[in-house]
Amino acid sequence: MIADRLKLARRKAGFSLRDLSAAMGDKVTAQAIGKYERAESVPSSGVLLALAKALDVSLSYLLDTQRIALSGVEFRTKANTTARDRAQVETEVLEWVERYLQIEQILERDSAEWQCPLPRPRTLQSVDAAEQLANDVREKWELGLDPIPNMTELLEEKGLKVLTVPLPARVSGFTCLVQRHEATPLPVIVVSDQFTLERRRLTLAHELAHRLVDPESLSDKDEEKAANVFAGALLMPRVHLEREVGKHRNALGYKELIDLKRIYRVSGAALLVRLRQIDVINDATLTYAFQSIARTWRSQEPDELEQADARGSMERAQRFERLCYWALAEGLISLSKASELLRTPIPDVESGLKGPQAAHAHHRQ
Repeated sequence: MIADRLKLARRKAGFSLRDLSAAMGDKVTAQAIGKYERAESVPSSGVLLALAKALDVSLSYLLDTQRIALSGVEFRTKANTTARDRAQVETEVLEWVERYLQIEQILERDSAEWQCPLPRPRTLQSVDAAEQLANDVREKWELGLDPIPNMTELLEEKGLKVLTVPLPARVSGFTCLVQRHEATPLPVIVVSDQFTLERRRLTLAHELAHRLVDPESLSDKDEEKAANVFAGALLMPRVHLEREVGKHRNALGYKELIDLKRIYRVSGAALLVRLRQIDVINDATLTYAFQSIARTWRSQEPDELEQADARGSMERAQRFERLCYWALAEGLISLSKASELLRTPIPDVESGLKGPQAAHAHHRQ
């Protein structure tokens, strides 16, 4: 597996074989690296360390100590991604899952079991059938009709691992499976940190749909449409939305729309599309809204839930971090190990353990 990991990391770095050899100070030749990648020879421990440093990956990633691999990774905007883009994201996901599984092993805890709301992927006869699928998920997970306050937390509670990382431009997210040696695959949803919280919530719901829908039942284009319908219905249930705005409207005001988007924690554009989807407004009203009060909403989110300088602070995945601090508090890992796992400077990790004042006082001594 060193061979596969090495090839992926090299693509992520954008190195040729000669480039990588040079980045290692010519410690080994390009021909030797080619043999490592073809599994014709195995690098020594010293060479492995040099490779990890040059490629900016962990040693455990190259060694593949957890024996994991990704499957089903599909960027739905393939024309806008390069091989290097895809390699970079796959490497990031693999490294993160390696760290996640490490801390679960240290705590002797199994990965949270994926509580799939369906016994098998749902065959959809039409795009509109995704509305009922969303209703069924809400019923199975006992969500009622109220808005979902924290989409990330909900999915983590149900056993999905959620990772927020930089993704290639225009790619908002994807779902994949982490294959583990002799263990149940782990479902993962990856979302881009380059988008607003409103957009990330919709992406999480959209990617959840791809975990639940039988891909053979619809064309790729219709599956995307169905995933959008599902996301809108899951985050903005018809009954609740009609109760808030009425069943038929001829016009909508700016303040009302802003209040509604904050209730459902969705983008203003998605709210308007959802209102049209359930026939609260007609095509003419939707068009007029996007030509007037909402003319910039497709490119610029009005009244964002997060401030631009604090993006990523709300609704972030917390289980992995919580497990790391659990192990640190119990003395099962050191500060330096926690820093390595969390990719956070030691003073910040210490502050997270002891509180900011205690950590500050310690460093002044």
